[in-house]
Formats: sequence, C-alpha cells, structure tokens
Amino acid sequence: MAQPLPVARAEKDAPELCILPAMANRHGLVAGATGTGKTVTLRVIAEGLSRIGVPVFLADVKGDLSGMARPGTANPKLAERAKLLGVEIAPAAAPVVFWDVFGAQGHPMRATVSEMGPLLLARMLNLNDVQEGVMNVAFKVADEQGLLLLDLKDLRAMLAYVAEDAAALQRTYGNVSPASVGAIQRGLLTLEQQGGAGFFGEPALNLADFLQTDAKGEGIVNVLAADRLFQSPRLYATFLLWLLSELYENLPETGDLEKPKLVFFFDEAHLLFTDAPKSLLEKIEQVVRLVRSKGVGVFFVTQNPLDIPDTVLGQLGNRVQHALRAFTPRDQKAVKAAAETFRQSAKIDAEKAITELGVGEALVSFLDAKGTPGVVERAFVYPPRSRLEPLSGEERRQVIEDSTVFGAYEKAVDRESAHERLQARAAARAAQEAAAPAPRGRPPPPSQTEKVISAAVTSAARTVGSTLGREIIRGVLGGLFGGGRRR
Repeated sequence: MAQPLPVARAEKDAPELCILPAMANRHGLVAGATGTGKTVTLRVIAEGLSRIGVPVFLADVKGDLSGMARPGTANPKLAERAKLLGVEIAPAAAPVVFWDVFGAQGHPMRATVSEMGPLLLARMLNLNDVQEGVMNVAFKVADEQGLLLLDLKDLRAMLAYVAEDAAALQRTYGNVSPASVGAIQRGLLTLEQQGGAGFFGEPALNLADFLQTDAKGEGIVNVLAADRLFQSPRLYATFLLWLLSELYENLPETGDLEKPKLVFFFDEAHLLFTDAPKSLLEKIEQVVRLVRSKGVGVFFVTQNPLDIPDTVLGQLGNRVQHALRAFTPRDQKAVKAAAETFRQSAKIDAEKAITELGVGEALVSFLDAKGTPGVVERAFVYPPRSRLEPLSGEERRQVIEDSTVFGAYEKAVDRESAHERLQARAAARAAQEAAAPAPRGRPPPPSQTEKVISAAVTSAARTVGSTLGREIIRGVLGGLFGGGRRR
C-alpha cells in the first residue's frame, strides 16, 4: 500500500499532515493570495506523488517550476524551515518531461480541430450564440460528408464551403449568414496571431505519454510551459479543460485505487470559470465529478476560493488555504467563505487565522481513510526537495532531449483532410465548367477554386476517421452531441 504523503506540520513534535494516496483522486484546492506560498505547496504535493509512482501534470504559469528537474540547492530559508519542523529533506530531482503548445520550451502538444469540437472552439473564440450555431453547422456538414477537420486550414475551408452553400443548407440547418462566418474567420485569424495555429495538428498528443513512470518507478512530472500560453487566458483555460475532458473520455473506469493514475493541477483556476456560460459550467462540474472514477485527481490552484463555483468547490476534499488579505468587502467575504469550508477546530479561529498566516504557513485539512475531512490545522508546508531556481536554456534543452518522447512530436505531419478534398473538389468543378461551352451572352461563372484556396492557412492534422456519411462523435466537452468518442 502506498505511503501517506507528508505535506505540512504545525511544529517539531506535532504529527505530520499527510495526503492519503487513496484519497488523492478526491480532488483538492490550494488557495491563497499572491506570494503566500501556493507554488511551493504545489511542488511539495507533486514531488510526493511522483515519489510513490503517480504521474503528475501541472502548468508552469510563471516559468519557475522547471527547477523540479534538478535536486535542490542550499537555501537558508528552507534550511531554517526544515529545522523548525524537525525534518530532514534530502535534495532530489523529479523525473520531468517538458511540454509546450508552441513547441519552443518543450515537446509540442497538438490536438485536432475535430477533437476540440465546436463547443470548446466557440469558447476559445468568444463566439456568440448565433456564431456558435454556424460553427455547429460546419462540424455537422463535415461529419456527414466525411471531411476531416484536423487543422485550422481545414476549418477555414469548411466555413468557406458552408458560406457558399448557405442557400442549400438553410433548408436543413437554418440560416448561415456570411456575417457570422466572417466573424468566425476573424476569430481564427486572431487565434493564429496568438500562436494557436500550431496547436492544431498532428501527431496529436497520446495521453498514454502522460501516464508514465521512470526506471525507478517514480511518476513522470509533466510540466507545461505556460508563461506564453497564459498571455491568452481564454486559450490557456480552454486548452486545459480540453485536456481534462480527454482524460475523462479516454481512461477506463477503475473504481477505488490505492493511488491515482494521474493527478492534474489546474493553476490560475479562476480563468476556467470566468464568463463561462451555464451549459459549459455544467459540463465542467460533470467532468470533475466523474473523472475521479477514472483514477484522476484534480487540484485547483487559485488566489480566491470564491473564484470556483460552489458545485465544484464542494467536490474538493483535500485543502491547503494560505493567507488571504481582507482589504475589501469581497475579500472579507472570501475569508469568511474559506473559513466556513473547513471542519472547525476548538483550538483555531479559522476566519481570523487566514488573515494572519505567514509565507509558507497554511490552514490544512485532508481526507482521512474514510473520506471524512480532517479537523483544520494551522501548519507550515514542508520545503520542496527540488531546486527552486528555474533551469537555464541549456539545462532545459538537455532534459527535453533526454526524454523518452523526444522525436515523437517534434516534426509536424500534414495529410489529406477537408482542405485538400474541398480544394480538389473545387478544382474538378472549375475544370468541368471551363470545358463546357458558356451560354451566349453570359460571362463564364466565377472560379470556385480561388474562393476555397483563399481560406487556407498552413498547419498539420490528425486522423479521426474518413468514411463518407459517418459522423465523427466528439467527447463530452468537445462535441455536438455530448457523450461518446469519435469513431
């Protein structure tokens, strides 16, 4: 049976406060104001999970987690903390694999347009209801005609095709206005300018690469370089939500395990819920609730617990609450709400303590073996074992090249998909029209080829299925119909 993971301690002779591995898939929350120690807490939990063979995924928003790939170095503050708590923390590196949506600071991460689906794409592009409806029509027509939507040039070509055939499609799907198509195309252009085009392509991410252990049996710590991705908050949040939903869709039911298959840390979690429509919030709640049965734990990391809806917050059993500042009425409400979520202790006034906590100090409550929240404790988080300072560029490159997945994702692949098939179809039609004699007194009809070609933007793609008339069913957060995988 996996050993408990020590995270914090009140003082030298006090009991250790530990996360039970069997309860790590009951999800968790790490909250607190900027500079109070959330990142160190995340590190300590991730390192502990890795040591017992649990793979971890986390987003490096500030660019300061890369040091996990190297053993810790001498640090007076951490040494003082270890002495205060009466623990000996041996420096140790974690087995790290770096990922990067843009492919600059890690292995490229790609998905197909079809995998992302119209719901998440609409969220990513900030489309209104009418524009989202047009996006759904484009996906539906592509499914019915066996046209693969793999990269952004496929989606552009499909939207151009839908706009051209709007009159014929209107009888079945309703109005498809050129204005809505134009708005979507402009949104795609903005997405490309933010670097999003490189995300859509193949070879697409194989989720099995997230679930690996190294030669010593330690879980791989998958670190997403998100400092650039975070500059586009909606893209960042939608990407991580897609990744979580893919885990839910792909992994089999497992029941209760002695330790999770994977633990997913969602940093800056408030971005996931900001301005999200009710329908999407319901889907998020569903995924968070059900992904536990797939052996996946989710830890939300955020400044303010009020950023997370109550329906999700109520599912987060393991909690580490760092200091909050009560400068405004909303801050005071957050302090009160955070205090009330803990199982109260006669020794601690949680509401008062939250505003008094020092850096690295927190209110802690973890689930016991029966799944019952522990009584709130005021404690200091243990020092991490890995290096606090980020890696140099050369050190990062060395880790990337030493990775077992090096070479699997570095080269993009482009295959025949919707763009190529529509281009060929338009070329054949143009050739046929050119060969036919034009009616007297009428100019030849305009070429359709240029219309489709002008919609193309170079990218890469992934196989999803190509049988004519066969619908491509997307995942619970990706598609037109809710559940089920693409066939």
